[in-house]
Amino acid sequence: PFCCPHAPGGEARCVGALTIGEGITRNVAYYVIAHAAKFVRPGSVRIYSDELTVLHNVAFLTPAGHIVLIALNDGVEAQTFNIQFQGNNAVATLPAGTAATFVWRTE
Repeated sequence: PFCCPHAPGGEARCVGALTIGEGITRNVAYYVIAHAAKFVRPGSVRIYSDELTVLHNVAFLTPAGHIVLIALNDGVEAQTFNIQFQGNNAVATLPAGTAATFVWRTE
């Protein structure tokens, strides 16, 4: 294992979920993984979602037939966006520096 939170030549902003040294430090990725795991269950598959320049997002289809959309606004302003699926439309606003998870059935 490496002695530092970054692999040699790696991106300085990328760290693992945990940093283990004299103690254990939970990094941001730890909480992201914990949050996503609550909704994206084993057997889920990633599906297409539009990547917006101001809003990072990823979508999954779960074995139970749910769509899970996780969106991240790492900007400095709130972002309003549309969620469209099979002819249905929802509008949501994500405050600056926040993430949200949206779940709906495919039926």
